[in-house]
Amino acid sequence: MIIARARLWVGYLLMLTVGASRARAQEAPFRPPAFPLVALDPYLSLWMQDEVPTRAEAVHWSQSPVPVRSLVSLDGKVYRLMGKAPGFVPAARTTSAQVTPTRTLFRYTQDGVELELAFLTPTLPENLDLVSRPVTYVVWRLTAKDGKPHDVSIYFDISGLATVNDHDQAVTWQERQLHGLTVLRMGSATQAVLAKSGDERRIDWGHLFVAVPTAAHRGVFAGKSEASLMAFAEGKPLPKTGAEGQGLAVKEVRPVMAFELPLALSATKPAEAHVTLAYDDIFSVEFLGQRLEGYWKTKFFGIESLLLASEAERPALEARCEAYDRELMSRAQRAGGREYAELCALAHRQTMAAHKVVRGPGGEPFAFSKENWSNGSMGTVDVFYPAAPYFLTLNPELLKAQMTPIFVYAASGRWRWPYAPHDVGTYPLGNGQTYGGGEASEDRQMPVEESGNMLILSYAIAKREGHARYASRFWSRLSLWAEYLLAKGYDPENQLSTDDFAGHLAHNTNLSVKAILGLASYGALCKMRGLDARAQVFHKAASAMARRWIREADDGDHVRLAFDKPGTWSLKYNMVWDDLLGLDLFPEAVEAKEVAHYRKVAQRYGVPLDSRMTYTKLDWISWVAALAEDDESFRALMLPVHRFLHETPDRVPMTDRYWTTTGEWRSYAARSVVGGVFMKLLKESMRGR
Repeated sequence: MIIARARLWVGYLLMLTVGASRARAQEAPFRPPAFPLVALDPYLSLWMQDEVPTRAEAVHWSQSPVPVRSLVSLDGKVYRLMGKAPGFVPAARTTSAQVTPTRTLFRYTQDGVELELAFLTPTLPENLDLVSRPVTYVVWRLTAKDGKPHDVSIYFDISGLATVNDHDQAVTWQERQLHGLTVLRMGSATQAVLAKSGDERRIDWGHLFVAVPTAAHRGVFAGKSEASLMAFAEGKPLPKTGAEGQGLAVKEVRPVMAFELPLALSATKPAEAHVTLAYDDIFSVEFLGQRLEGYWKTKFFGIESLLLASEAERPALEARCEAYDRELMSRAQRAGGREYAELCALAHRQTMAAHKVVRGPGGEPFAFSKENWSNGSMGTVDVFYPAAPYFLTLNPELLKAQMTPIFVYAASGRWRWPYAPHDVGTYPLGNGQTYGGGEASEDRQMPVEESGNMLILSYAIAKREGHARYASRFWSRLSLWAEYLLAKGYDPENQLSTDDFAGHLAHNTNLSVKAILGLASYGALCKMRGLDARAQVFHKAASAMARRWIREADDGDHVRLAFDKPGTWSLKYNMVWDDLLGLDLFPEAVEAKEVAHYRKVAQRYGVPLDSRMTYTKLDWISWVAALAEDDESFRALMLPVHRFLHETPDRVPMTDRYWTTTGEWRSYAARSVVGGVFMKLLKESMRGR
């Protein structure tokens, strides 16, 4: 009896211990697979793939190394804050790493001093001037925790690899004074502006700038990395900027732009230092043969005026960004909990970084996404479609800026088909569709997919704004695409959807939902424009198709992948627009049945895309989770996504395609489609919550 009781007590204590460890694990800080550092556009997009930034080097999203390094000298002792070099310099103790909508924060404790290293990109979507600025601030804040003053000096450098596509290219540099700023400039020697396009390419034209108040630095240097890094590590002054190494291949010189920033840290008052990073790409993209500049040049005459304004506005922008972060994270947490808010923060940084906002031919903003790590397509409709919740929630003008080039291209006479195009080119050259058959044939086109996307999003904008003025500008195109869906949309032929990696599929029920909702969206736009007779025709057609779909797609406790494939299933992510836009074509019971089924088939890291494979799409899980009307179901579907990002062994920028069983990365990274995470926030805002 005594032995039995002892065993019971041991088992009870073990259960308590396991429960406590699980609770601690759940409370562990979120560990994104990669931390955005300088995430401005598809070219200047640098990431740290470790929560301890002294264990890794920064990389471009394509995994090409672009070291960003920082050291600190505390009372004569030198420590690494970011980067693995010099190897003989010890690392400061990292205590936390955090991503907010506009900042990445690394915190350290060393020798009685607390230090925060922040990368701040003022991506405030409501302000097109700010969201288009190619500027990131790097800020160090130090506080004495031991009640003593400290002699501090900060070292920072960034590699010239940020300005070339490969290591065989040469760079040049320059140092100059600019109205109280010391500015370093570096760029490729050849300056072949907009000469090449492709997926995993880096920019090799324009110039990277680093600026700091002249009174705030002890030394600046442009040249061989080894020279400045070793000088600081050994307590010596930085060398002077010279011409040695200019014109040689990057792999021979390993050039950097470096600064030393001294600080006198008092026993009671914090101290801080900062540098400003900016990139002037001269021309950003080409669209239908015309070279377009960054939209920021609408306000600024050039990079010099941008640098001066950025320096003057930094304190106010920091305060705005901190307030914005608090407000957005609070909204997201109310909508879906802490884990959901953390997903929104990471998606926020990545979504805009996969775009370039430029000044269009008529001066209006154009925004072009790049299909990072999938094929490099530019302005892809089925890429800005999944990202649309981000833009509709935060600033619909940015969604218009992506859709307008598609409308312009489709009406240019170059696009011959009665349905919407897939893209406008391969980034950064938007001179005509390059995906599939391009402009030459109907091979691998996405007729139902892209036409449905454009119609749904056009109505979503109208619903958000309360009028159809934007859709009216392109009414002939929308009408043409609606007629195509009316004839071809209900039971799609053997064609691709946005999930093109899964191959062609005939009778796709999810694609059918998109067509039905596209037709209903067009009908609703007709009604907003006073075209009542035409509105009734399309509403009746969409309603009849929806009733037929409910019968023919049914497979018991779920809906089929394809009309002719019993025993199959798939994520019906397109259905979320029915409630969101108030179209009311599909009964709540159908949506609830689908949500219940997704919970049944979910794996450790989420619900697979369909019954054929165990990989999934992060954006589409976010959409079907938003279908749920109860918080418990929403969290049940979204928490595995958070778990995936926290536990995946693949340290790449937020992927949208992965294996739900192992948490391994399947393909794609750093894409804008993760803006789909904002679907729950969009749903709440559309309902006025």
